[in-house]
Amino acid sequence: MKLKKVSILLVFVMLVSLVFSGCAGNANKNEDKSASKELKEISVLLDWYPNAVHTFLYAAEEQGYFKEAGLKVNLITPAGTDDGIKLVAAKKADIAISYPKQIILARGESIPVKSVGAIVRSSLNQLMVRKDSGVKTLKDLEGKKVGYPSFDIDKETVKTMVAQAGGDPSKVEFVDVGYDLMAGIESKKVDAIIGGYINHEKILLEKQGVQLDTFAPVDFGVPNNYELAFIANDDAIKNNNDTIQAFLEAAKKGFEYTKNNPDKALDLVLKAQNESFPLDAETEKKSLQILLPLMENESGKFLSQDEENWNKNIKWLQDKNLLQGKVDSKELFK
Repeated sequence: MKLKKVSILLVFVMLVSLVFSGCAGNANKNEDKSASKELKEISVLLDWYPNAVHTFLYAAEEQGYFKEAGLKVNLITPAGTDDGIKLVAAKKADIAISYPKQIILARGESIPVKSVGAIVRSSLNQLMVRKDSGVKTLKDLEGKKVGYPSFDIDKETVKTMVAQAGGDPSKVEFVDVGYDLMAGIESKKVDAIIGGYINHEKILLEKQGVQLDTFAPVDFGVPNNYELAFIANDDAIKNNNDTIQAFLEAAKKGFEYTKNNPDKALDLVLKAQNESFPLDAETEKKSLQILLPLMENESGKFLSQDEENWNKNIKWLQDKNLLQGKVDSKELFK
């Protein structure tokens, strides 16, 4: 009798084990299936070497937000700052970071790219003037030298600012210093520079002992503009919008993580820094502190865009005779 009871008990235990074993096997199969799910690979071209403004992207990668969205994102450093528009237009990059005024100019030339998300909500490019130059107001720039990086937009920005301050823009001497903005003002080759960013050049120059006064273009008649934006090709937006939106949603999660964990997120960029462009940790920390309040604020959520902002910049470029052809703001952003 006892042996019969033991046999029945053993059979029962074996059946239970088989059931649980089957469940575990199915779970493992499902897990393997999920793990082996093929990720869609996309290329994202940065605007420059990795730095503080890209922190949210590296956070999204490290935290697995891209993978959760079904994406394998390749973050690529460009050879030049204007590569984004060219390569996205040619469908050689899926997404890129570019400059909104350049996007407007490109659209004027019928180049098929659109902004799909504004990264920084106001201009980082400000006029920087040496404190020892004798310039107290922008009218004092008359007879002074202003260095700029080859772009007519920067020259016209300064002219607008000087005129708004009651000065004569024709009396300002412009010096094309290319990308040697810092060297130009540090060596006193020029008294001021336009084209430098308050979250980069300004921090580095002041660290080197160059005292500066900065003037924001928006305070002197130049419309506010988004500083950086994600762009995509028109065809990609039409035919592959789900992938673009998945990327943007993961990027937003990366931004939220960065807001809540700025030091941890910044460490990811410092680890990813390019050997050709080494980063200074203290500078990048200050940069991120400047950037975060400008990436999301009362003007809008991170990556959101406003038609009025685009319209004002279209008009300004038209008024300065910099824009070829007609551009409708609806063609500029999605």
